Order: sequence, then C-alpha cells, then structure tokens
Amino acid sequence: MDAPEIAALLPHRYPFLLVDRVVEVEVGKRIVAIKNVTVNEPFFAGHFPGYPIMPGVLLCEAVVQAGGILARLTSTEVDDQAQMLAMLTSLDRVRFRQKVTPGDQLRLEVEAVRRRGAFWKMRGVARVDEKNGRNAPRYSPNATPRYALAPA
Repeated sequence: MDAPEIAALLPHRYPFLLVDRVVEVEVGKRIVAIKNVTVNEPFFAGHFPGYPIMPGVLLCEAVVQAGGILARLTSTEVDDQAQMLAMLTSLDRVRFRQKVTPGDQLRLEVEAVRRRGAFWKMRGVARVDEKNGRNAPRYSPNATPRYALAPA
C-alpha cells in the first residue's frame, strides 16, 4: 500500500502523516508499515537544533496511525464502516529504548489484541535496524494503543 492509498484511509496529511508505506496486512490481525525518517522532517528544526531526535510523541503517533489503518481496513471489510474514523482513546505501557535520528527507517508493527464493537485494543512496536534480530533497538515493545471508531 502506497501513499495515496494510505491518505484515503487516514485523515492526516503532511507534515503529520507518519506512515510512508504498508508492507504487510492481515486484515483484522496485524499490519507492518514503514516510516522513513529524513533530515527534512519539520520537527527536527526545533528538536533539537544540532542534535536531531524524533520526538517520542511522534513515535507513538506513527504506531497509532499504523493501527488506525488496520482498524479502518478491517472495519471497511467486515462492517462496511467506510465513513468511520479511528481515534486513539488511550496508550499504555510506552517505553523508549533508543533515539530515532535522520536516516533511520522505522518498521511499525501493530497487532490486534481485542475488539469489542467499535473499540479496539492493539499492541504495537516501532523497530529501528532489523539487522540485529532480537537484540534490535526497539521503541515501545509493549505499547498498547486503544481505539474507538467514530463517524467521520
């Protein structure tokens, strides 16, 4: 799934659209997406000048947006809720393991844990540098975003 397809599912637009590509989807179960972090990101101008680090809240937002795509794809296919908007209701157990800097590629992995009606519970992680396998630096291995689908 590329940028135009992602933009059709999420209400976010530049500079706040933080998912560049979806590489895997199992509707109703899991999604894997990519965010390429470039030096041109607008937040690097102030976070921090001379030492650019992606803000943790935007790392959370990238994971949440990937989960929102999964919720929209699933709801559209299962419930025909094409006009629904996924909104974050809570975020639990967030941990930051390593800084994210220009040139990094985030691999956003989100899995559905539970769904009750319009409410979802998901588990997500943003990984940097998959080369290191299980020892790869990770963001938020136990983050648990919760969503509600609401009329757009």
